[in-house]
Amino acid sequence: MAALRQFLVHERDAGKRIYPKGNEWFHALDATPLDQVRVVILGQDPYHGEGQAHGLCFSVRPGVRPPPSLVNIYKELQSDLGFVPPKHGNLEHWARQGVLLLNAVLTVEANRAASHQGKGWEQFTDEVIRQVNARPRPVAFILWGSYAQKKAAFVDSTRHLVIKSAHPSPLSAHNGFFGSHPFSRANAFLREHGEPAIDWRLPEAA
Repeated sequence: MAALRQFLVHERDAGKRIYPKGNEWFHALDATPLDQVRVVILGQDPYHGEGQAHGLCFSVRPGVRPPPSLVNIYKELQSDLGFVPPKHGNLEHWARQGVLLLNAVLTVEANRAASHQGKGWEQFTDEVIRQVNARPRPVAFILWGSYAQKKAAFVDSTRHLVIKSAHPSPLSAHNGFFGSHPFSRANAFLREHGEPAIDWRLPEAA
């Protein structure tokens, strides 16, 4: 973490723009404390376009057009549960209910995808996943794409639900993401273990 901090300070001092804002780097954990996690959705790294990233994977700020992967997530949500997708892309409502929306890497340089990979964030987020995995409370892990599946390969599937499918990216969504029913499967698992279901509907006012 000391080396990671040094890297980030150096990048900032060099005048590079880093997304999301500094006070949102740990927003996923602020919005969904580890003792409240009921579902985990893993992303890779933040959106690198201006005004998009705010610390929750796949989510964008209110007023920002939903990116293509999120559009496909909404399509699957509608197919799975019948919910009409909202016009915004803010997933805060999920995070506040115990859905940990965690990227493997928590920062990125503006307009340079994956630019902060291999700098230390991965070790930190691996430990976050280990902490969730070690808890006795059953959790549903939703792993979209090979990157997320490799990162969480150690999750104990005898205690937790592990839902794997293709990534919702337009490049791969038709290879098994559509029709995978992750939302209803996660809710069925939570109910089986005495937990309330997630309300996956997203209010328009978000």
